[in-house]
Amino acid sequence: MLRIGIMAALYEEIADLLDTMENVVTRRIGMRDYHAGTLHGQDCVVVLARIGKVAAAATAVTLIREFSVDRLVFTGLAGGVASHVNVGDVVIGTALLQHDLDASPLFPRHEIPLLSRSRISADSGLSAKLEQAAQRYIQQEWAQDIVPATREAFRLSVPRVHVGLIISGDQFVNRVASVRALREALPDALCVEMEGAAVAQVCHEYGARFAIVRTVSDRADDSASHDFSGFLAAVASHYSAGILRQVLDTL
Repeated sequence: MLRIGIMAALYEEIADLLDTMENVVTRRIGMRDYHAGTLHGQDCVVVLARIGKVAAAATAVTLIREFSVDRLVFTGLAGGVASHVNVGDVVIGTALLQHDLDASPLFPRHEIPLLSRSRISADSGLSAKLEQAAQRYIQQEWAQDIVPATREAFRLSVPRVHVGLIISGDQFVNRVASVRALREALPDALCVEMEGAAVAQVCHEYGARFAIVRTVSDRADDSASHDFSGFLAAVASHYSAGILRQVLDTL
């Protein structure tokens, strides 16, 4: 049986998963609780990684070395960068990049020193399963999970699933000028968050398969902090639990 590692930066993003886990054994390592058990028939380890690239990298290493996970999935929220990515949409990362990494002139901007690359590709098979799971969740469960009042509050229409570049950095992007700069530097970026590219680098260096799924909670503009908090409480756990339930059934 495969062992799947599931990570998130905030508790609300994994709360429903933890509530449905069975046969749970919890180990505390490096100030984090790793919950090993069964989730929808799969052997899983679910952990709150906390926010930021260092926290995510440390957690990913532990999952790989201490728990021997076969696959690693990061789920959580992100700010929309591309103009066609809207609040409530889902983004599956085919590649991850650290937008705040700049070791120039020694290395080109965004390139990871000594790895000779700026973009790290996610596992295509696992990413495809996540994309299909997200589509099924939207078609089958979204309307029941996200009540009309919540849809109206966040102006949500039926979500779309996007596949492409996700960018990460150790900053919460919440200014129009910042989004504009990201679009100019990385015109194919779909959304921005704070952990995914660090997980990608760790998995690349360890030869581990991974995928990243993000729900767009805000437009990464001046209203981002307000939108983020409300969206996290009302919507985030439904998306994470629903999509991961769908994908675990296919592994």
